[in-house]
Amino acid sequence: MRASLFITCYNDTLYPETGRAVVRLLERLGVDLDFHPKQTCCGQMHANTGFRGEAFSQAKRLVRLYQDVEAVVIPSSSCVAMMRDQYPVLFQELGNEALRTEFAALLPRVYELSEFLIDKLGVDDVGAYFPHRVTYHASCHGLRGLHLGDRPYRLLAKVRGLNHSPLPNLDRCCGFGGTFSVKNAEVSSAMLAVKLQDVVSTGAEYCTALDNSCLMHLGGAMHRQYASMKTIHMAQILAATETSPAEATL
Repeated sequence: MRASLFITCYNDTLYPETGRAVVRLLERLGVDLDFHPKQTCCGQMHANTGFRGEAFSQAKRLVRLYQDVEAVVIPSSSCVAMMRDQYPVLFQELGNEALRTEFAALLPRVYELSEFLIDKLGVDDVGAYFPHRVTYHASCHGLRGLHLGDRPYRLLAKVRGLNHSPLPNLDRCCGFGGTFSVKNAEVSSAMLAVKLQDVVSTGAEYCTALDNSCLMHLGGAMHRQYASMKTIHMAQILAATETSPAEATL
């Protein structure tokens, strides 16, 4: 099948290895993948800080770019949640009924990565090999917004060599929340400290997630505290094989 990759500005700017991993993974599974170089941001940061007009322009761009594609794959729960939850409201607020209708037709074809693998391709064994002890952090958008459920666990369970160490208090937020961590730094740091105790208690070598924003927040704390654990996006684990190990995070 054909699909188009929306890489997200966060990954494109800070974690390009995630995008490369998605490409390797999906091409290995036989997906004919393309990429629109004119894509930018989903507009979440703008919408959440009150810049609704600017967020609307990003939403409009996305609809125009992807309205004719078979599927859109996005390795970020927060961006997909932004599209599902806020785009219809943005279009309604700014009175663009035509655009709202076009987006409603596109929305069923927009997938977070684990949704695309499990729901669209119908696979949970992607042929991955990652011989490490791993714990999984469920981001708030994936857990409460997209209700990803057991999809991430089904994928990790089929990765050869991987030893999964369950994360205590899985429903706790890491404290990032985008601009929340800037506007409410003390609260964010307190939430991060508690979350990090749970993560480190697993004894895992890697903490993985489906959102690089959470991983950046956790990884920064690990680095400051000289913790030996590393962070890695799940796409990098799923793309790894015996002959092509996971690319190191920059």
